[in-house]
This record gives sequence, structure tokens and C-alpha cells, in this order.
Amino acid sequence: MHVLMAQINTLVGDFDGNTEQVLAVVREAVGEHGAPLVVFPELTLSGYPPEDLLLRPSLDHRVQSSLERLRSELPGEAWVVLGYPMSREGALYNCAGVLHGGELRAEYRKRELPNYEVFDEKRYFRAGDRPCVVEIQGIAVGVSICEDIWTDTPIADAVEAGAQLIVNLNASPYHRGKQRERVRRVADHARRQQRPILYVNQVGAQDELVFDGGSFAVNPDARIAVEAERFERDLAWCRIARGAAGAVRAAGERKPSALDEIAATWRALVLGVRDYVDKNGFPGVVLGLSGGVDSALTLAIAVAALGAERVEAVMMPFRYTSRMSIDDAARQSQALGVRHSVISIEPLFKSFMAALADEFAGLAADTTEENLQARCRGVLLMSISNKKGSLVLTTGNKSELAVGYSTLYGDMAGGFDVLKDVPKTLVYALCRYRNALGPCIPERVIERPPSAELAPGQKDADSLPPYDVLDRILELYVERDYSAEAIVAEGIAREHVERAVRLVDRNEYKRRQAPIGVRLTRRGFGRDRRYPITSSWRMGD
Repeated sequence: MHVLMAQINTLVGDFDGNTEQVLAVVREAVGEHGAPLVVFPELTLSGYPPEDLLLRPSLDHRVQSSLERLRSELPGEAWVVLGYPMSREGALYNCAGVLHGGELRAEYRKRELPNYEVFDEKRYFRAGDRPCVVEIQGIAVGVSICEDIWTDTPIADAVEAGAQLIVNLNASPYHRGKQRERVRRVADHARRQQRPILYVNQVGAQDELVFDGGSFAVNPDARIAVEAERFERDLAWCRIARGAAGAVRAAGERKPSALDEIAATWRALVLGVRDYVDKNGFPGVVLGLSGGVDSALTLAIAVAALGAERVEAVMMPFRYTSRMSIDDAARQSQALGVRHSVISIEPLFKSFMAALADEFAGLAADTTEENLQARCRGVLLMSISNKKGSLVLTTGNKSELAVGYSTLYGDMAGGFDVLKDVPKTLVYALCRYRNALGPCIPERVIERPPSAELAPGQKDADSLPPYDVLDRILELYVERDYSAEAIVAEGIAREHVERAVRLVDRNEYKRRQAPIGVRLTRRGFGRDRRYPITSSWRMGD
């Protein structure tokens, strides 16, 4: 039996477009192998995650219309397994349907509903309670969906019901290290159940989530037989054959080169930007290029995602901006071939200060004037966005966002924060990675001490712990829920820990107003982490 793992990029809510993708893939598959089994990802027809679109009254009508079109237009010789939401007996289920010969031959209801990290499926779906096994070309195929593979019962029940092959439909978002976890888990099932398993994942980005594909087939000996590309649409063929003793095995030739975590992170960021811009219909992007490392990396990612012709960089100098910053920004823009503008904020700042003169009379200068510089830049970028329709990319990294080292309505003003889940230490690693592909970020941008250049001689290190220390604290506190005392017990100086934890807690109100950005870790700021703004929770154990 020839099986196609159809790793496609769907669009949430685009039932017509997603259905058309399915038809095109299956027609191509039939032309290549006659009567194949084609397996698509979880919730193919609606896209994933549809969130509260699942509560819309017209949902069932849209799904039924898509299924009816598939029943009437799919080549009759093909077997197709794909996901969709569907109401049955007064409840909504996350379903996988098996279509063949113009009929819906079987339907499976997802049994394990994730309700952690970015997942909220119990808000919408009722869990199924039984396996689904369908005979396809003489092989008993057990159908499962995503989270079912992360527990033992659904797969074991399918095998007990006679399944010789397991297919698992997925919409599994990326975080660093996730592919290793998937392979390890699925291989463990295959070994224990002595059945081959096909893991079919979607690819593409939806808001802050990136789906990295990487679909694969693993045999009972826990070895991968076939693997699809990661971070791109791919149609990967797998052959399923029964041996002399009746055992079923998977075989194929597709085994792409493995990506290390830095390369995978780069590709996740590029895909996240590309799909957010393209799926939302923006003609291009604009960003403030300061001559610093964060905006330099953001620009490089934007060009990789969209092409230089769709990217505009704006340098907005002030009296504290160094000549080095101005020159380095221009050099990078020239190296990447993007449009580069220079607009001084000096006259805007003076106008604002003149307007505020009576309000500020008798008050000493402080961070207000620093923040006003950032807000002048935000006004310029948003005005360019309004006039040209471009999306403003903000450039703040996770370390800065965590401790509030950013200005509301200033450098936080924009539509998408590319580095929102990228700690500062990882920013440097990604810059090195990008330059290894072909130099474009000036070396002294990477080497110079980081500074917001909002005051004379200002350095990040004047007000923050060293970034390697800060990022370790943030990993433990934000991503792993360590208490302050537990972090101190890891050997980090108490003064650094307590200062960082206080800043994280105090700046939740800023993060609540920040643009979304690509999620890279298990606990990014956004849908992953939901902490109250108003709280009297005290630092402690």
C-alpha cells in the first residue's frame, strides 16, 4: 500500500481553500500511485487552532459543505484520512474521517484533549471514547489524533481492536527540542505495540504558533523509515508492506538532513514572519533599524522571510545616537538590499517637549524623556504603516520584554514582535548563524555592548544583570516555574534573582499590551503564560 503523508499548510477558517488543497493533493497522489492512502493533518478543513470560531453557529454547515464536496469530487479509488470539527449527538468533537468511493467510511473522535501550554481543547470539544480501525487494501489501519499519541490507552486500544498500522493526525506546534520528543514518544509506542506508526503533522504558522511539519513513519524496531522536511510543505511517500509472517512494516527513501536547534529556530522565525505577513495580506513590513543587535537580527529574518523588496528599514537618530549605529544600520541595509530611510526624531522630540513645557515645569529630567524618544519613533513607524499598509515589526527580545526594558507606545508599538520569545543570549547565537550563511550583520553590531542609546553613555548592563545570568533566571522562573528561592539554590546571586523576579511580576501590564510574536519555547509570553496584572502574590518559595 502506498501512503502519502500530506504535510500541508492550511489557513484557519478557509474551508474552501483548505478543501481545494486536499483535492489537489489527492488528485496528484492518484496520478502517481493509482489507489493510495492519503493522510492529512488534524482539523485540516478548519485549520488549527480555530479557537472560538468553533463556537460560531455556521460551523457545522461549513464543515458539511466541505465534506460533501470531497465526497463528490475526490477520486473514488483513493482512501483519504483528514481532520475536521463536527457536532455529533449534541456535542462538538475533534474528528478524523476516512473517505473512499464517495462515502465517509468511518469517523474517529479524538479521545485525549490537551488543556495545557497553548492548548485549550476542553473549552470546545467532548472527548471520544472508542478506537477506530478500518481495513484499507487488506491492512487494518487504526486512526488516532495528536494528543492520543502522548498517552497509552488510545493506541493500545486500537491495537487490541486489530490495528496493524497506526496513523496519527497532528497539529503539533514547534518549540525548541520538540521534534526529538515526538520521535522518542512515537518510537516508544511502535516498539511496545509492535506496529508501525505514521505521524503526520501540519506545517505553517498561525498567529504566534509555528507548525514545523517533520512528519515521519517509524517501524516496530523504533527506526524511522521515512521523514518529511521540516518548516515547509511536503508530500512524503511511504510504502506499507506485509512480510511473510504477516507483520506490517513501513519503507521509503525520504530522510532529510537533521537540523540542529539553532537552524531549526532560525527557520521557525522565518516561517512565522512569512505566514503572518502573507496570510494577513500585508504587502510588506517596516521596522526601526537602530544599529543594535536586535533590530539587525529582525531585519535579517524579515528579508529571509519576504525578500528584500518587501522590507523597509528606518533609522531614526537622535542626539544620543552614535555615528557607529548610523553607519552600521546603513551597511546592513545595503548588504541586504532593502530600502533604507533616515528620519531624525530631533524636531519631533523638541515639539513634544515644547507642548509639555508647562506640565513639566519644575520637574527634573528622568526616564520620561527617554521614553518620549522611543514614542517619537513609534509614531513615525506607525504613520509609515498607515500610509503604505506595511506591518510594523517590533524588535524587542524576550529578556527585555520579561523585565519591562521597553516602552509602551514606543518600541513596543507595532503588529508583530519577531523576537518576542528569543532570549538575548539566543539573539547573539542567531546572528552568528545568519552570518555563517553569508555575512550581513556588521561584526561590531554583535560585539559592542548593548545599549538603548536613550541617554549619554547608556548601557543595558547599567540597569540589568548580565544577559547570560538574566536569561538563566528567566528560563527557570518563566518557563519552568521555579520560585525565587529555588533559583537562588541553583547558585545565582540573590540580588540578581530578586531584582529579575520583581521586574517580571511588575511588568505583566506591559506584556498584556505587547504585539504577538513567534513562540519558540514551552512557555512564551502570550497564550502560554496567563498571570494576573493586579496581584498581591509575594516573592518566596
